[in-house]
Order: sequence, then structure tokens, then C-alpha cells
Amino acid sequence: MRPDDHPEVAHGRVGVLLVNLGSPDAPTPEAVKPYLRQFLSDPRVIELPRTLWNILLEKVILKTRPARTAEAYAAIWDEVEHDSPLRAITRRQARALAGCWGGRVIVDFAMRYGRPAIPERLDALRAAGCDRILVAPLYPQYSSATTGTVVEAVFHHVETQRWVPAIRTLPPYHDHPAHIAALATSLGAGLAGLDFEPERLVLSFHGMPRRTLELGDPYHCQCQKTARLVGEALGLPRERLVVTFQSRFGPAEWLQPYTEPTLIGLARAGITRVAIACPGFAADCLETLEEIAIEARDAFLGAGGTHYAYLPCLNDSPAGMDMLRRILGQELAGWVEAD
Repeated sequence: MRPDDHPEVAHGRVGVLLVNLGSPDAPTPEAVKPYLRQFLSDPRVIELPRTLWNILLEKVILKTRPARTAEAYAAIWDEVEHDSPLRAITRRQARALAGCWGGRVIVDFAMRYGRPAIPERLDALRAAGCDRILVAPLYPQYSSATTGTVVEAVFHHVETQRWVPAIRTLPPYHDHPAHIAALATSLGAGLAGLDFEPERLVLSFHGMPRRTLELGDPYHCQCQKTARLVGEALGLPRERLVVTFQSRFGPAEWLQPYTEPTLIGLARAGITRVAIACPGFAADCLETLEEIAIEARDAFLGAGGTHYAYLPCLNDSPAGMDMLRRILGQELAGWVEAD
């Protein structure tokens, strides 16, 4: 029993913190600039000598890129929720998971870059009495630049606290049966709803420098496995499935084949009907809604393609939320029991 003069201490609850990449607060150069500075200053994202990179970032990139990036965000900004699609979807995912594991579990979300920040939401969970926290980076495939930097940021923050909560982190779920089943359900429905039959299904993953593969990052292999399992679940012949990588940055070689040149090559080779999806993203964002649904479409059609369809990410769809409930419930085992 607690003594009468003991300070009030909130405890005994479990937190679940969904984490995704992040976005600026508005589709303007003024809002994009600090977001890009934080993102591109992360040594796990840009693995170059710090002194040289910081000069290039401040003197060149942050003087030109914010305006172009803001224009791209403006093209996909959610005018209903007055927010970026990524943050709006992640917020909805967190809300949909509330109550799934009983009243002891609090579900929240954070962005690795921008707001709400990881330290802020970890502190909020601790203040609410969460002494056990499951951190869930919503990246199906592991990369140092995505999952790795989230985990690093979490532990860098909690090491400053006197009462450090017990922390679990969601492992990569690139080949989890629930994830593959959700992708197959979502993509199958999307393909069935088209008014044309695609000759190819292109699965486009976010690119990483090829050097990351050579250094031991498992990302490339995990992307390939996701694609193979999805193709098998859909019953697609291997020749109808194309795996590519998007979002190159800088002069170095990145994982290949590259998405846009591949689409142009398909069109020029007489493959004029394609559908494309991005199974490396848990939620639609700038890289899917602008780069793939708009820019890549224009490139494909401009090269002679006739039919192009972008199939959305799992987002907060019923299939996507059922998948999250299952994989998060597994990681919560021993802490809570599913209702």
C-alpha cells in the first residue's frame, strides 16, 4: 500500500506508438525548409561526411529544394483534414486501433521528422501511466534509414529519463502472413475494379543507395521477398510482376531497376497497360501520391502507354487495420491480451 505522503504516480498502462516518416506542417517553402533540414541532417538518411554534407545542405539544397518540394506537397495536400495525407492517415490508423486491447492500452502516433515528434509522444504516454511501450515503425521492410532511425530516436530519448519504460519495437513485417494477405486482398480488389486488364503489375519500393545493400542492410532482400509473396498470393505469373525502386536522390547509384525509366521502357516496348502499387509504404504520402500517381503516370503515358492505374496503400482500410491489429497484438503478448 502506498503511504499517504507518497507522490501520485501514474503507472500500469501500456502504450502503442505508431511511427511514420513525417511531413511539413503546410505545403509552403517556409514550412518545408525546417522539415527537410531535420530529415536530411539525419546521418542514417544521408551517410556522407558530416562537414561536407552540412555545407552542401545549407548552401545549396535548402536554398532550392523547399520550393519544389512545397509545390509537390500542394498537389496532394488533404484539404478536408488540412494536413498531409501521411499524417492524416497515420492519425486515423491510431484512432482505429484505440480500444482493440482494452482500456489499459493507449494508442498514439508520432512522426520521425516534423510533428508530432517522437519525444513528445513518448513523454505523453509516460505521463498517462504507460510503463510499457510498444514502438511500431510502420515500415514493412527494414532499413537503417527508416526503422533504424526510429529505434535510435526512441532510445536516445528514453535514456534521459529516470524511470525508463520497458520498450518493445515492432520487427520488420515484410513477410508476415497477415501483411501478405492484406496486400493480396487490397491489390486483388483494386485490380478487379479496373476497367482494363493490366499487362504488368509494377511493385515500386522506395529506393536506397546501392551502398546500403553492400554494407549489410537487408532492405533490398526484404523488398524482393514481399514482392514474390504478393505475386504468389495473387496467382500472377512471374513475368507479369515487375519490381522497381523510386525516389533517387543525388549522383550515387541506387537500387535498381529505377521506377520511372522502367515504366518508360515498358511503354516503348509495347506494354501499354500497367497497374502500379507501393507495398513498402503503410500509408499514402508524397512518394506515392505525387511521384507515382502523377509524375510516373505522366512519364508512362508520354512514352506511349495507354492505361495506367495507381493502387493505393493499405492505409486505414479494413484489410490494413486488420493486419495492424494482428501484428501488433502478437508483439503485445504477455503485456495484454486481445479483447
